[in-house]
Amino acid sequence: MRSVKAQQVQPGDRFLTRRGEPSEPVQHTRISRDDFGTPALIVATLADGREVRIAFGSTIRVRTHRPAPVIDPAADLAPVEEGSPEAVVVEIARRHPEDQHLLALAAKLSRGINMRSGSQLEDIDTMARYLFTDLDDSEGALRATTLLTDLPYDGAMGRWKSIESSLALAANIHHHRGERAEAEAAGARLREPDEAETDPVRARRTAEIRQRQLNEPNLYDREILRAQAAGDLVAERQWRESRLSTLFYLRARGGSETFTDEELDRRVAREVEAVRAVADRLAEAGPDA
Repeated sequence: MRSVKAQQVQPGDRFLTRRGEPSEPVQHTRISRDDFGTPALIVATLADGREVRIAFGSTIRVRTHRPAPVIDPAADLAPVEEGSPEAVVVEIARRHPEDQHLLALAAKLSRGINMRSGSQLEDIDTMARYLFTDLDDSEGALRATTLLTDLPYDGAMGRWKSIESSLALAANIHHHRGERAEAEAAGARLREPDEAETDPVRARRTAEIRQRQLNEPNLYDREILRAQAAGDLVAERQWRESRLSTLFYLRARGGSETFTDEELDRRVAREVEAVRAVADRLAEAGPDA
């Protein structure tokens, strides 16, 4: 998987459908211009004849066999100000100077981080999770989460999604280190959206919905089984990461009437191993996965 500009989409690339499955391969692309002659859309025709329209200049994730450009830490990580969020990202990246995926994320973020940008917060959270699952670097992952875990809940759910994810990851790392106070503090912050509602009726309704989610979480069993049956390692990894995110949240937040803390600990450990196993198989398979 790789993020590319719309105009960089090439024949053979595949898009991800809304179900997380790969599309038919792109056969060819053309540029559609607006009434003033300015490129407006990239129209990609797939092997099954369908057309996909993408805004010119926008970024999209594709599955591609094209080799990724090699990132050089010395040349591609931008100069950063000491003590800045960008400096933290660069410091983390230098822990793994040979890992191209991590370096690509760091190079992108080192050029400037806007803490109001939901997409950049998502990139930071992605970095933290990659450090934890793929590189088995809990220290680096925890360092990355610190960029998000002090940010307040301000009602912007797009931003909070990444903050919430990093809080859950940080809480689980602290928990397994035996750092109980830190784990509980991070877990307590996960309740902030529920506690922000001031209307009693809405607050009660929100609490009911949340309790149902805690008791009957979607753990993506069918999606994972479907990906396994199809031999689609990329999709299996994505669904397993979604399951792991849910388990992290359940363990960190607490309050489930269905799962005990001990059961969640077992499930988290099992799923971390499963994600890492799929990641290893993807690495062995290379671009053909």
